[in-house]
Amino acid sequence: MAITPSPAPLTPRAFRVRLALIVMLAVVAFGALLVVPRFPQDTAYHDFADQRTLLHIPNALNVLSNLPFVIFGVMGLAWLLSPAGRLPNAHFLHAWEWWAYLTLFAFVTLTGFGSASYHWNPTNATLYWDRLPLTVVFMTFFVLVFAERVGPRAGPWLLGPCLAFGIFGVTYWHWTEMHGDGDVRIYALVQFLPLLALPLLLLLFPARYTGTAALWGILAWYALAKLLELLDRQVLAVNGVVSGHTLKHLIASLGALWILLMLGQRQALGSTDRAAV
Repeated sequence: MAITPSPAPLTPRAFRVRLALIVMLAVVAFGALLVVPRFPQDTAYHDFADQRTLLHIPNALNVLSNLPFVIFGVMGLAWLLSPAGRLPNAHFLHAWEWWAYLTLFAFVTLTGFGSASYHWNPTNATLYWDRLPLTVVFMTFFVLVFAERVGPRAGPWLLGPCLAFGIFGVTYWHWTEMHGDGDVRIYALVQFLPLLALPLLLLLFPARYTGTAALWGILAWYALAKLLELLDRQVLAVNGVVSGHTLKHLIASLGALWILLMLGQRQALGSTDRAAV
């Protein structure tokens, strides 16, 4: 892999100040858990605009629109396991990154199945199996970007705790719902804190790979997907064919494809400290 010049490194003081901003964001977010009252999952969430049946499939377009998650997830796994993806030192400066991306694409694939199962029968119980794999994707992607920007040695140490916290957050929500006192706060933190922190990481810390524009593109796809989710009924009312939530699935899945395309094209910046996978 060609090595291109890296951006100027941060001074130790600048690094500490910028890292402190990320830590402060996390502290404020966790502090919010102490002041925001617990609240359950709104049951109206399950009342999607498009509930049409097609070929005996209930909520058909919301079910079938999860297929790209499976396709792009499998494509990512196939590439990582191929000779090109496993070529020593070709795409990853550190071996743990290869394993992390393998985890990410595996759970992108499971997200397709989990979300399709949920939309076949939308309830809190089935929503858990939609949110669980998606949480693993969120947290894995966050740790990968954090380690690339802040320090690669942080990745192996952060990945396990972050995944455990994410899984705890969505499982705690599910457990409280089953006991009649739903509390979705921790899951909301798991989902939205990385989305707030990732732009700061991209802005404040220098890259170790090319592909920063692709990372911004991934965030943009997800932001658009969330907007379409909020405009579920309005989108269907305007075009009469497809709902906002169906489009949300299609747009969000493009984020996974963007990650795969980024990995295939990116190059290391400056450092030659690499480990074979």
